[in-house]
Amino acid sequence: MLASLCLFGLLYGGVYLVSDWINNNEDLNNTDPLTVHSSTEPQIIPSSSPTATSTPTPEPSKAPVINEAVWVGVGDVMSHSPQLPGAFNASTKRYDFTPYFQGIKNKLQEGDWIMANLETPVAGADLGYSGYPAFNAPDELAEALKDVGFNILSTANNHSLDRGEQGIIRTNALLKKLKLAFVGTASSDEEAKEQVIIEKNGIRMGFLSYTYGTNGIPIPKGKPYMVNLIDEKKIKEDISSLRQAGADLITVAMHFGIEYQTSPSEEQKSIARSLVAAGADIIAGSHPHVIQPYEVIETTDHSGQAKRSLIIYSMGNFISNQRGETKDYGVVFKVNFRKNMDSLQTELVDVEATPTWVHRYKPDKHYRYRILPVQETFTDKSDPLLTETEYSMLKKDYAMLVKRLEAMKQ
Repeated sequence: MLASLCLFGLLYGGVYLVSDWINNNEDLNNTDPLTVHSSTEPQIIPSSSPTATSTPTPEPSKAPVINEAVWVGVGDVMSHSPQLPGAFNASTKRYDFTPYFQGIKNKLQEGDWIMANLETPVAGADLGYSGYPAFNAPDELAEALKDVGFNILSTANNHSLDRGEQGIIRTNALLKKLKLAFVGTASSDEEAKEQVIIEKNGIRMGFLSYTYGTNGIPIPKGKPYMVNLIDEKKIKEDISSLRQAGADLITVAMHFGIEYQTSPSEEQKSIARSLVAAGADIIAGSHPHVIQPYEVIETTDHSGQAKRSLIIYSMGNFISNQRGETKDYGVVFKVNFRKNMDSLQTELVDVEATPTWVHRYKPDKHYRYRILPVQETFTDKSDPLLTETEYSMLKKDYAMLVKRLEAMKQ
């Protein structure tokens, strides 16, 4: 994984440059660019030549310095009521959600920017823990996300206000305490105006997040800044503002679409492509709770250079209690970017999509949950907790999921 190059909390002109809190013990010298060393010894012309002189060899042109960084994104992180009892340790009086992520941890940690949609407030025990329809997850869920490597969360979704204004304030305070960057909700107008740009290996990624609504719960009067609602004109202004602040790349998390629909709506396609044309490099979609296709769009950047942008219409459920009709599947996207440090041009190199499955099992009276990479799991067939029937199901569903993901691939 590429090491990060900036300090968290450094406020410069209203822009937060966020460090890689996970890999802060890595050797920064490992990120030094490779340069070409050539001899500059003069060429010696034999004295027998009537015009013998010593002429220096022209300096060969240097290879461009290329830096690389990786964006990893997943879909909905949810906390339904059946998920809670099995994660509770009666002796410590604490929850432990880290087992969710152990089977997919290595894939996540291939990223530099590692992003998820946190689709639940983390509003504290005083408000009571609950699942659908009004979520409130224990603090330990956010702690587990931090532990596995996530460093940026989208918090604008239809459950942002499930615990009201207090829920947003408490959630954001906890994420700040954990040094988890977030976008989409704000506790104050001042916080809403802070731009989030995370720099990795000299490449600066800006982040934005918006939702179609909040399940009919009104945003507190006089505080429109608390939840970012989808407003195409405003999003384009925010993209432009991030560019002006020095972002090389921009991810826009969009909570949109129709629940359980496996293809994007015309509205999704229209606004996503419009935002890409306005300068977004990644559209990270969520809300349908099932995987939808992705597409790579050819367009031009702000300087008129050709570029490619990625639209992910829905990454499905990363972790939840939802079952059946592919609601227990998600996908980990890995997107490689490259920046020419001489010309300062940044390009999308390739995209890798890894379907995942939420394995729910019941070793006692409570359910347990694990996120498993689908292809690796049915190929290895070495998991003692899985049956032949489950392996067969995963193999069959994998082909269907890949076909769905690539349905719009050009």
